[in-house]
Amino acid sequence: MSAQAKSLEQLLEDLRQLRDRMIPMFEALTEEWDNRTEPGYPVIFDNVEGGGYFGINLDPGYGLYVMIEEGQIIAQLNVIAWRTDVRSAANREKFASAPAGGWKIVSPEISDNELRNLLSELLAHWNVQPLVIRVTDS
Repeated sequence: MSAQAKSLEQLLEDLRQLRDRMIPMFEALTEEWDNRTEPGYPVIFDNVEGGGYFGINLDPGYGLYVMIEEGQIIAQLNVIAWRTDVRSAANREKFASAPAGGWKIVSPEISDNELRNLLSELLAHWNVQPLVIRVTDS
């Protein structure tokens, strides 16, 4: 077995460990948020064995993905960037509903509190969206 294959297998094992710790958090969030999202959401997806990722979507525009990317495990936050041209300068263009977010390198040694913080960041973006729509869209 080559060194690269061992590296990939170790990454998959690390991702499995993270999945085993995060899926119960996703399930608790799904039960609590079932009536706060569109029908059919939140959705938990788990494809560690076939694709090297797992995560949760609150709707198509809001999700947290944990995946293998370029030889490391990352947590990627995807949220919708709402139009802010009402409050922005003329020299800055921003389109409505453009995907935004960020990513962070994670490891199996990450604390449960830091894992919950990843979910909290997703929920913070979700909870502020009605306020942003009210302020910027007329």
